[in-house]
Amino acid sequence: MSGSRITALGHYQPARVLTNDDLAGLVDTSDEWIRRRTGIATRRIAAPDESVTDLATAAAGKALAASGLQPSDIGLVTVATCTAMDRCPSTAAQVAARLGIPSAVAYDLNNGCAGFTTALAGADHAVRAGAARHALVIGAEKMSDVTDWSDRSTCVLLGDGAGAAVVSADEQAGIGPVAWGSDPTRGNAVRLQGDWHPHFAQEGQTVFRWVTAHLPEIARDACARAGLTPADLAGVVTHQANLRIIEAVVRQLGLSEDTVIATDVVDSGNTSAASVPLALSKLTERREVPAGAPVLLLAFGGGLSWAGQVVACP
Repeated sequence: MSGSRITALGHYQPARVLTNDDLAGLVDTSDEWIRRRTGIATRRIAAPDESVTDLATAAAGKALAASGLQPSDIGLVTVATCTAMDRCPSTAAQVAARLGIPSAVAYDLNNGCAGFTTALAGADHAVRAGAARHALVIGAEKMSDVTDWSDRSTCVLLGDGAGAAVVSADEQAGIGPVAWGSDPTRGNAVRLQGDWHPHFAQEGQTVFRWVTAHLPEIARDACARAGLTPADLAGVVTHQANLRIIEAVVRQLGLSEDTVIATDVVDSGNTSAASVPLALSKLTERREVPAGAPVLLLAFGGGLSWAGQVVACP
């Protein structure tokens, strides 16, 4: 096989919905203030006893079932997360155990909000190199564990959830070459530092300026590596950080008027490494983009890191 492609997707979100009005009871904010600055209306919050492994397993189980594969077919499991409280065994190893995957390579990857697209590139490389025929790539976060609920600039943004993709060997390349990198001079712009229970923090204006200045060119690079232009895209799924950032980026891309733009951030908030697979899974579940059509995945996060690629919609 000369390529790989995403063959199935799955996602999971906790039952509890936290509204903007709910947050107005915690900090000095309002529904109007939050919507105007972020575009977010609601976000999902996991139960106290619901772990990152629980979220990841639920999403991965759905993706595995949708793929029609058996657990024994999976040769690689990777979980992108920055909020797992367990250091060892990895979340990926725990997911593999729960799903009955017998002997896959299993590891976690922490690249902040860019974690899923980074992990997807790694899985694509592994499959194309013959190290695995089928891989399970998961983005899962429990951001509520690391939220400072007294900081109105960040607590209004964050939510919990997970998304997963099955990546399989294919004669054609359904996952395009990755455009990735980092700007360590701005490494502290998004951070989760400290003890076992640190709080998420960011320099919001620094992130906004960097993303709106640089992400459009990174998007064009990812498209060019896949032999496309942004106008050829059927869909765009960026990291769901803030609706205003998404709008500012896509305005610069020269997209077709028919291109579908994922805006799951409105309902789910910023779910870090889970945001891209969560939004992509919902987009395909609703069949907003035809199977096989090109979709740009693009994420940025702590480090200041980025990773993106064009994929064939499953």
